[in-house]
Amino acid sequence: MGMLIKLSGALAPLGAQAEFHFQTTADALDAAPENAVLAGEIAVSGTCVNTGRSYRVEGAVRVLRSFVCDRCLGTFSQPQAYPFGEDFVRYREGDPQEDGVERFTDEAIDIAPLVRDTILTVQPLRNLCRDDCRGLCPRCGADLNRGDCGCDRRSIDPRLAALANLLKQDD
Repeated sequence: MGMLIKLSGALAPLGAQAEFHFQTTADALDAAPENAVLAGEIAVSGTCVNTGRSYRVEGAVRVLRSFVCDRCLGTFSQPQAYPFGEDFVRYREGDPQEDGVERFTDEAIDIAPLVRDTILTVQPLRNLCRDDCRGLCPRCGADLNRGDCGCDRRSIDPRLAALANLLKQDD
């Protein structure tokens, strides 16, 4: 799916800018994260500015991200916004390749790859419902975010049990 920003006469003068808005889905972008689901429509909006040397594209991707918490195994959905920005330079035959600059050849800039990469690179390594999630009790499996279960969770690594006995002997 292409998300084309047309470089019409409105963007011809230096400093001219144009707003853009797109709606798409994770499937259309082939941007489905491995450990979450991006439910519903993905909204992409931003501006394209003619800087003279290039076109600066900045904006944000807004999604509803659904996931299972890695600690408490609860199912959660959170609206999230991922900012992006990239410079695009018109490619002309014989132009040298510049690092860190995207190129385009037509009269439009396709930002679909930029949006896809933004979505996939900002995904967290761990899904947590909140930073201080207490997880599940290792003894009974109760959700510790809802309250203490009363289990004795003090467990000694069997490899270190002999050291615990030494501490008891000293008392």
